[in-house]
Amino acid sequence: MIELTKEEKKLLERSIRIVKDFPKAGIVFRDITTLLNDKKMLSFLLDHLCKRYENNNYDFVAGIESRGFIFASMLCARLKLPFVPIRKPKKLPYDTFYEEYDLEYGKDRIEIHKDAFLEKKGSKVLLVDDLIATGGTAIAAYKLINKTGANCLEACFLINLKDLGGEKRLKEFTSVYSVLEF
Repeated sequence: MIELTKEEKKLLERSIRIVKDFPKAGIVFRDITTLLNDKKMLSFLLDHLCKRYENNNYDFVAGIESRGFIFASMLCARLKLPFVPIRKPKKLPYDTFYEEYDLEYGKDRIEIHKDAFLEKKGSKVLLVDDLIATGGTAIAAYKLINKTGANCLEACFLINLKDLGGEKRLKEFTSVYSVLEF
């Protein structure tokens, strides 16, 4: 599978702003808005992802609310594939499946339309989000996709916060690709 070189990763990393102590003290936040505002680097990222996925015969791309929508929908437009949103509770207007996952202080849940993949059992799905940290949301999204009868063949993230272990947890379920690791 296609991956970026070290030099290409450095270029892409430089387009992401680092904000210290956000949203609370001790956190180093990777702000992707600067990447989204850099048309050259955004195009470079999308070109890379298209090369990686163009010959994989995916049927759908699913994105996790909210920043995952950005990358997933742009990738869908380039690959000419349909987009499926995975949303926060009570945001989808039709019949849904939901999956709960643990947060630091409690639980949350995400939802998907029951007919998100047009009831095509066995549809091949690429899951996309901007970041993987502990993996709770991504694992819940994987389970939702499979609950519909589709198959999540890979999960793709712009950023992997490697020390938090989410990638390792998600790899128990599906293949994982992270463009950048911090």
